[in-house]
Amino acid sequence: MSSNDNLLQRSLAAVWHPCTQMKQHCGDLPLIPISHGKGAWLYDFDGKRYLDGISSWWVNLFGHSNPRINAAIKEQLEKLEHVMLAGFTHAPVVELSERLSRLTGGALGHAFYASDGASATEIALKMSFHFWLNSGHPEKNQFVCLAGSYHGETVGALAVTDLALFKNTYAPLLHPATVVASPDCRTAKEGETAIDVARHAAAALEAHLEQHAGQTAALIVEPLVQAAGGMAMYDPEYLRLAHAICQRHQVHLICDEIAVGCGRTGTFFAHEQASIHPDFICLSKGISGGYLPLSIVLTTNKVYSAFYDDSSSRAFLHSHSYTGNPLACRAALATLDIFADDNILSANRLRAMKIATALAPLASHPQVRHLRQRGMIFAFDVECADLDFSRRYYRAALARNALIRPLGNTIYL
Repeated sequence: MSSNDNLLQRSLAAVWHPCTQMKQHCGDLPLIPISHGKGAWLYDFDGKRYLDGISSWWVNLFGHSNPRINAAIKEQLEKLEHVMLAGFTHAPVVELSERLSRLTGGALGHAFYASDGASATEIALKMSFHFWLNSGHPEKNQFVCLAGSYHGETVGALAVTDLALFKNTYAPLLHPATVVASPDCRTAKEGETAIDVARHAAAALEAHLEQHAGQTAALIVEPLVQAAGGMAMYDPEYLRLAHAICQRHQVHLICDEIAVGCGRTGTFFAHEQASIHPDFICLSKGISGGYLPLSIVLTTNKVYSAFYDDSSSRAFLHSHSYTGNPLACRAALATLDIFADDNILSANRLRAMKIATALAPLASHPQVRHLRQRGMIFAFDVECADLDFSRRYYRAALARNALIRPLGNTIYL
């Protein structure tokens, strides 16, 4: 029995894999055992390699086994592997918090830590509600999200997710959220521009808040690209308008940058392209370079000050065991160093132009719809009635040594 087959059988017997019907792994969608990774490539035990076209679920920024991130983690490992952040602190978490604050121009100067994206969403939602509670507005306990949104699969995050596949089974457990129109540019009618769609969606948000702002704590959005919802892209005009509407109605704006932050859209934070400062920023995935579980919620001094009190009941008593782990924070600092030292954002603009040129001929394919790009994210939809299209495409890509995992009929890189 080969090493590939041995590991595959052991995994099927012992590991419950995510986001998959496990029975499929025993049939026509077999697991892929991975031995190691280097750069953009993943290798199995027989030496076959796969181009990691989806950055291992959108987390990897600078390649597998990146020597600079490796070295940073090894150096930190010799000093401090972990200490609880309640009552203690350490250099990596302090430095990372300071640097992230500077990246917001100091507008969001307080960082709260967790280990995954869904937890960051939970923290932002809880923090927003608790802010209003501490401010004398306990009635502001509702949330608004966009159609087609995805913010994670824990109970709070799932409540502000609008994808039936993930949500419907657990609907009885969820605190209902209001879903408003998405500014998805694919919904443009003939003669409309992406800006027109953004303005229509903003008008729908305004109409809702005119009636319900008194009960609404926050609007949560994925800035510029709704990733799991089919890489739905929209114009920054929506963020500009939504930010102004939220400010006018005293509603928080939460920018979920978990998938789209860290340079993916062409700027470090996607919301920068709208020249706004939200009340909360959620970060995860790429912030550690794809190495270690880490998530961060950045917020303002106004929010922080609402919890700063003698009373424990006004404190934000949320915690995770590995909050602010030094190894993960050091990986994040190395990631930020690479951004700065290698001028990554400028380099990515050139890369994005080259990839756009290479993919441009796809637009003329009779089955391709909505070829689109935002920074380093590329996507198109395939007009196909085959209900098994996604799996067939996935298998065809693997046969050509590429890891590409479609979202329904949407292909993305």
